[in-house]
Amino acid sequence: MTKLAGKTAYVTGAGRGIGRAIALKLAADGANVVLNDLDVEPAQSVAAEIEAMGARALAIPGSVTAEGFADGFIGAGLDKFGGVDIIVNNAGYTWDSFIGKMSDQQFDAMIDVHLKAPFQIMRAAAPFVSAQAAQEAAEGREVFRKVVNISSIAGTGGNAGQANYSSAKAGVVGLTKTMAKEWGRFKVNVNAVAFGMIATRLTEATDEKKSIKVEGNTVGVGIPKKLVAGMEAMIPVGRAGTVDEAAGGVYLFCIPESNYVSGQTLIVGGGLTI
Repeated sequence: MTKLAGKTAYVTGAGRGIGRAIALKLAADGANVVLNDLDVEPAQSVAAEIEAMGARALAIPGSVTAEGFADGFIGAGLDKFGGVDIIVNNAGYTWDSFIGKMSDQQFDAMIDVHLKAPFQIMRAAAPFVSAQAAQEAAEGREVFRKVVNISSIAGTGGNAGQANYSSAKAGVVGLTKTMAKEWGRFKVNVNAVAFGMIATRLTEATDEKKSIKVEGNTVGVGIPKKLVAGMEAMIPVGRAGTVDEAAGGVYLFCIPESNYVSGQTLIVGGGLTI
């Protein structure tokens, strides 16, 4: 029997890369998945993949920073599947500059997507979580729910050129520790996973100037090949992680074996911790 059968998981930023891998892994273990991506096509594509596996999915495209998104995201999942059992706050991107050239817009964008959006999603889930916990307690049942917030070793150790991103990801750790204490009485385990270097389109080794558009802003992607080689040389395992390995770290916090683990930050970095 699958460990997540009958559970409903909410995963943001699930159209590509790590988020897609997380959504597929949770679905493969029996969960219904409410998934989000900024773009419609990737979100719907992953939902179709999940349904082809025999699991159930609901795609909710849009920006996690949009007004009303969090309430709509949680509300749509409740309407479709009737529950909130797992939340994975994964959506995000990087928008780097050294501090002398970093605009307020760049700084605020990282805070909004990486820190404020997870706060809003948990707030949107709070009425359901507290009501269900009260009902379960009255029935003498102990039911655990899971929240996994995605941080980074840039948040735990800092990284030059990422004052905005590092600040947001450090904030995620503080938010996680606070919610572990606040929601412990509701039997909600709240943990964080801090990724090291994971191979995605954002970290592709390339000497070409590449960029993507995020909500109308041009954001650089890719890392120079020499820099990637240097970074990989610092990783004890000797290479960047795969998206499936990243998803594995998240999965550990979603299964019953972690029911007595809360308020923790797991670094998934191949042995590199700073």
